[in-house]
Amino acid sequence: MSTTTTPDNQVASNHNGSTQNSNPPLQISKRLENFKASIFTHMSNLAVKHGAINLGQGFPNFDGPEFVKEAAIQAIKDGKNQYARGYGVPDLNLAIAERFKRDTGLVMDPEKEITITSGCTEAMAATILGLINPGDEVILFAPFYDSYKGNLSMAGAKTKGITLRPPDFGVPIDELKSTISKNTRAIILNTPHNPTGKMFTREELSTIASLCIENDVLVFTDEVYNKLAFEMDHISMASLPGMYERTVTLNSLGKTFSLTGWKIGWAIGPQHLTWGVRQAHAFITFSTSTPMQWAAATALRAPDSYYEELKRDYSAKKAILVEGLKAVGFTVHPSSGTFFVVVDHTPFGLAKDIEFCEYLIKEVGVAAIPTSVFYLNPEEGKDLVRFAFCKDEGTLRAAVERMKEKLLRK
Repeated sequence: MSTTTTPDNQVASNHNGSTQNSNPPLQISKRLENFKASIFTHMSNLAVKHGAINLGQGFPNFDGPEFVKEAAIQAIKDGKNQYARGYGVPDLNLAIAERFKRDTGLVMDPEKEITITSGCTEAMAATILGLINPGDEVILFAPFYDSYKGNLSMAGAKTKGITLRPPDFGVPIDELKSTISKNTRAIILNTPHNPTGKMFTREELSTIASLCIENDVLVFTDEVYNKLAFEMDHISMASLPGMYERTVTLNSLGKTFSLTGWKIGWAIGPQHLTWGVRQAHAFITFSTSTPMQWAAATALRAPDSYYEELKRDYSAKKAILVEGLKAVGFTVHPSSGTFFVVVDHTPFGLAKDIEFCEYLIKEVGVAAIPTSVFYLNPEEGKDLVRFAFCKDEGTLRAAVERMKEKLLRK
């Protein structure tokens, strides 16, 4: 009889009466062995355990609009419940094309240049897996949404980081010029930017565009917060001269319509890039929830007044949180878009962001997200934490009061 030693050297019987390890070692591919459990899961679980107000994970604690939910219910009642066409329900593809033209002036073929995915996370994964080869060099602006790095690792890409630094998180143009080269396959861009709330300016985008054209580089641009732009207008990279042909624009329904659980996303790009995205999408999810796609088409045809009210509502929420954080003693960095704000936590005496966030949950009763997990070099983010203001005003005020009561004493 042979056995395998586990870390605890434990042996147990299996269903056939032979012995086996009761605690076998975890198994994972080399592509993902350096990744830990999601920081969002860790902090959210900790928040539940300690009864903390969760201003960490970026999902609203209020529901989406009734007219969109009613459209989903009607689609279900109408029997639109079987597999959707792989690249999307025709009416949703058309609605996205209409919305994109209205926002950017660009006209595209909804049948050939738009692909519906299971959220923007899958849109990015399908784009990377469909267009990036093992060994290809891809540039990320740090901090970055954590799934980007995981997707690139699964694709076998060589990742290079360019750090955006507080307080304004501007693009270090000279560093970008020295990093990008003929060996660069793509740049991943997120504007408005999670976690910092930065919006890339027209000047920054134009410089990035020029460098991409000069070096024949693709751009994958995550624009899920495009309707949550406060201090300036959102600019789509694809709308700049010469960029549509080398850009895949990614977006989703969840952030704009407070329906994050529906996971309806899409990728827009020229046919020669969309082909690769669709090939990957076909083997990841194949198709996306049918009734929710019909409802998403209704949502995207909302009048401009919906988006104006959305922006007013989020501006009020942002003011409550930002003013509260400043009153508590945080150094608050400017946020021009998204529903996030990044602060410097070091005035409260703890050296690392994760340590501070765990203290904040356990002793203060408020959850935030440490930003070090959004950097290739975690040390670059150790002074910063991210708060989300996609919560009702009562929740935001309660969180501020808890921090005023507990943190001001520290």
